[in-house]
Formats: sequence, C-alpha cells, structure tokens
Amino acid sequence: MKHAPLAISALALAAAMTIPAMTRADEPPRADHSTLHAHMTGPAGIEQHDGKAIYDAICAACHMPNGMGGKGAGFYPALANNPKLESWAYPATMVLNGNGGMPSFAKELTDAQIIAVVTYVRTHFGNTYKDPIAAEELKPLRTPAQQALSLQDP
Repeated sequence: MKHAPLAISALALAAAMTIPAMTRADEPPRADHSTLHAHMTGPAGIEQHDGKAIYDAICAACHMPNGMGGKGAGFYPALANNPKLESWAYPATMVLNGNGGMPSFAKELTDAQIIAVVTYVRTHFGNTYKDPIAAEELKPLRTPAQQALSLQDP
C-alpha cells in the first residue's frame, strides 16, 4: 500500500481548502450599514429622531439591548453605568468616527439622529446624564470630509 499516504494527503489537502469557505458559527453576522438611512427614514416605521429606535436598530446587536456589552467573537463595551458617557462629546465622537471594531456612522446618521441616540444612551441603562446636546455643538465634531458627505436633517 504505497499509495495510501498519498491518498490521505490528497484528502487532507481537499479538506483544508474548503475550511476557509466555511463560516464560523460563533461569529455574529456583519451588519450592512449601506442602507441604514433608508431604514431609519423609510417605511420601516422608525422615527428618525427616536433615540431608542435608532439604538435598537444599529447599536443593540453589539452593545446588547440592555446596554451591558458583550464578549465573544469581539469585545463590545458596556454602555450601562458608563462614566465615559458623562461628556456627550465622547459617545458622539465614537458614533461619528468609530473605534476598533465599531464602524463610523458619520455617513449614515444625520446630526439629529446622532444627538437622539447619544441622548438615549446617556439617559438610559443606569446613566443619568441629562445635559442637552445642541446641533451647533455637534457639527464641529465632524471632520471636513464627514461634513461634506453627511446626510442633511429634514
């Protein structure tokens, strides 16, 4: 049986070539944010200035519905009882620019939508930061490129 090792090697090679095509069961599906604005303002029924609806639609999958974050295929920081949210500029900057595994939403969300979702997170999940965010305060956080590409509030 001189050919047995060759046959086993061929089977091993064929199996190894199919592994990259397989998806891992423990990886969450990647969100497609390319049509986010259409979902936020379209017939899906989500009011564009409803921070909870925006959170539920784009944030809860990673940060969890209760804001507790998660660990697994990635690390998703807890938003619940988070002292980093004391300054509204911190979460607004994270939403605009992303960080690590979090994508930027600068092209997908209007200033009003960012204010709505940041206000929601800062006033829920055990957070009690109620100082308002004015649109004129948020605009300077956008880079010139983001300002040029940003969606306009209706």
